[in-house]
Amino acid sequence: MDLLKSISVATSGLRSQSGRMRVIAENIANADSGPERAGADPYRRKITTFQRRFDRELEAQVVDVGRVQRDQSAFRTKFEPGNPTADAAGNVQMPNVNSLIETMDMREAQRSYEANLNLITSTRRMIQRTIDILRA
Repeated sequence: MDLLKSISVATSGLRSQSGRMRVIAENIANADSGPERAGADPYRRKITTFQRRFDRELEAQVVDVGRVQRDQSAFRTKFEPGNPTADAAGNVQMPNVNSLIETMDMREAQRSYEANLNLITSTRRMIQRTIDILRA
Protein backbone atom coordinates (compact mmCIF):
# COMPACT_ATOMS: atom_id res chain seq x y z
CA MET A 1 0.00 0.00 0.00
CA ASP A 2 2.90 2.39 0.67
CA LEU A 3 3.99 2.00 -2.94
CA LEU A 4 0.64 3.32 -4.12
CA LYS A 5 1.01 6.27 -1.74
CA SER A 6 4.38 7.11 -3.25
CA ILE A 7 2.82 7.15 -6.71
CA SER A 8 0.09 9.51 -5.51
CA VAL A 9 2.56 11.83 -3.81
CA ALA A 10 4.75 11.90 -6.94
CA THR A 11 1.65 12.60 -9.04
CA SER A 12 0.95 15.70 -6.95
CA GLY A 13 4.52 16.79 -7.69
CA LEU A 14 3.94 16.25 -11.42
CA ARG A 15 0.80 18.40 -11.33
CA SER A 16 2.58 21.14 -9.39
CA GLN A 17 5.59 21.28 -11.69
CA SER A 18 3.31 21.21 -14.72
CA GLY A 19 1.50 24.27 -13.36
CA ARG A 20 4.84 25.95 -12.71
CA MET A 21 5.98 25.28 -16.28
CA ARG A 22 2.72 26.73 -17.62
CA VAL A 23 3.31 30.00 -15.72
CA ILE A 24 6.95 30.15 -16.84
CA ALA A 25 5.88 29.62 -20.46
CA GLU A 26 3.44 32.51 -20.12
CA ASN A 27 6.25 34.70 -18.78
CA ILE A 28 8.53 33.79 -21.69
CA ALA A 29 5.75 34.38 -24.23
CA ASN A 30 5.20 37.90 -22.87
CA ALA A 31 8.86 38.84 -22.32
CA ASP A 32 8.92 41.33 -25.20
CA SER A 33 5.33 42.54 -25.20
CA GLY A 34 4.88 46.22 -24.59
CA PRO A 35 1.96 47.96 -22.92
CA GLU A 36 -1.39 47.91 -24.70
CA ARG A 37 -1.77 51.69 -24.66
CA ALA A 38 0.14 54.77 -23.57
CA GLY A 39 0.33 55.09 -19.80
CA ALA A 40 -0.59 51.44 -19.18
CA ASP A 41 1.68 48.97 -17.45
CA PRO A 42 3.17 46.15 -19.51
CA TYR A 43 2.92 42.48 -18.61
CA ARG A 44 4.15 41.78 -15.07
CA ARG A 45 6.10 38.57 -14.43
CA LYS A 46 4.25 35.86 -12.52
CA ILE A 47 5.79 33.68 -9.82
CA THR A 48 4.43 30.27 -8.85
CA THR A 49 4.20 29.38 -5.19
CA PHE A 50 3.68 25.94 -3.73
CA GLN A 51 1.81 24.83 -0.66
CA ARG A 52 1.81 21.52 1.07
CA ARG A 53 -1.30 19.91 2.41
CA PHE A 54 -2.12 16.76 4.26
CA ASP A 55 -4.16 14.34 2.18
CA ARG A 56 -6.31 12.39 4.64
CA GLU A 57 -7.12 9.67 2.14
CA LEU A 58 -3.42 9.01 1.49
CA GLU A 59 -2.35 9.91 5.02
CA ALA A 60 0.59 11.78 3.50
CA GLN A 61 1.80 15.29 2.71
CA VAL A 62 1.31 16.34 -0.90
CA VAL A 63 2.19 19.50 -2.79
CA ASP A 64 -0.18 21.79 -4.68
CA VAL A 65 0.31 24.96 -6.69
CA GLY A 66 -0.41 27.87 -4.40
CA ARG A 67 -1.26 31.40 -5.40
CA VAL A 68 0.39 32.75 -8.51
CA GLN A 69 1.90 36.05 -7.42
CA ARG A 70 3.00 39.03 -9.47
CA ASP A 71 6.66 40.04 -9.32
CA GLN A 72 6.78 43.60 -8.01
CA SER A 73 10.25 44.39 -9.36
CA ALA A 74 10.70 47.41 -11.62
CA PHE A 75 9.85 47.25 -15.31
CA ARG A 76 12.60 47.46 -17.91
CA THR A 77 12.74 50.51 -20.15
CA LYS A 78 13.53 50.51 -23.84
CA PHE A 79 14.28 53.57 -25.96
CA GLU A 80 11.78 53.58 -28.83
CA PRO A 81 10.78 57.16 -29.65
CA GLY A 82 8.56 56.07 -32.55
CA ASN A 83 6.47 53.74 -30.39
CA PRO A 84 2.97 55.11 -29.68
CA THR A 85 3.24 53.97 -26.05
CA ALA A 86 6.54 55.82 -25.44
CA ASP A 87 6.73 58.58 -22.85
CA ALA A 88 7.96 62.13 -23.58
CA ALA A 89 11.61 60.98 -23.40
CA GLY A 90 10.96 58.19 -25.95
CA ASN A 91 11.16 55.35 -23.40
CA VAL A 92 8.73 52.44 -23.36
CA GLN A 93 8.14 50.35 -20.25
CA MET A 94 8.77 46.68 -20.95
CA PRO A 95 7.87 43.60 -18.88
CA ASN A 96 10.04 42.73 -15.87
CA VAL A 97 10.74 39.30 -17.39
CA ASN A 98 14.33 38.13 -17.76
CA SER A 99 14.42 35.33 -20.33
CA LEU A 100 17.58 33.84 -18.83
CA ILE A 101 15.98 33.50 -15.39
CA GLU A 102 12.83 32.05 -16.92
CA THR A 103 14.87 29.52 -18.90
CA MET A 104 16.71 28.42 -15.76
CA ASP A 105 13.44 28.17 -13.82
CA MET A 106 11.98 26.09 -16.65
CA ARG A 107 14.97 23.76 -16.60
CA GLU A 108 14.63 23.33 -12.82
CA ALA A 109 10.91 22.61 -13.14
CA GLN A 110 11.57 20.06 -15.91
CA ARG A 111 14.15 18.26 -13.78
CA SER A 112 11.79 18.13 -10.84
CA TYR A 113 9.04 16.84 -13.13
CA GLU A 114 11.38 14.14 -14.46
CA ALA A 115 12.39 13.13 -10.92
CA ASN A 116 8.74 12.62 -9.98
CA LEU A 117 8.12 10.72 -13.20
CA ASN A 118 11.14 8.47 -12.51
CA LEU A 119 9.80 7.77 -9.03
CA ILE A 120 6.47 6.66 -10.50
CA THR A 121 8.22 4.49 -13.09
CA SER A 122 10.44 2.84 -10.47
CA THR A 123 7.51 2.22 -8.17
CA ARG A 124 5.48 0.65 -10.97
CA ARG A 125 8.43 -1.66 -11.76
CA MET A 126 8.67 -2.68 -8.10
CA ILE A 127 4.94 -3.45 -7.99
CA GLN A 128 5.21 -5.48 -11.21
CA ARG A 129 8.18 -7.45 -9.86
CA THR A 130 6.28 -8.18 -6.67
CA ILE A 131 3.33 -9.47 -8.70
CA ASP A 132 5.68 -11.61 -10.81
CA ILE A 133 7.25 -13.11 -7.66
CA LEU A 134 3.83 -13.87 -6.17
CA ARG A 135 2.74 -15.60 -9.40
CA ALA A 136 5.80 -17.87 -9.43
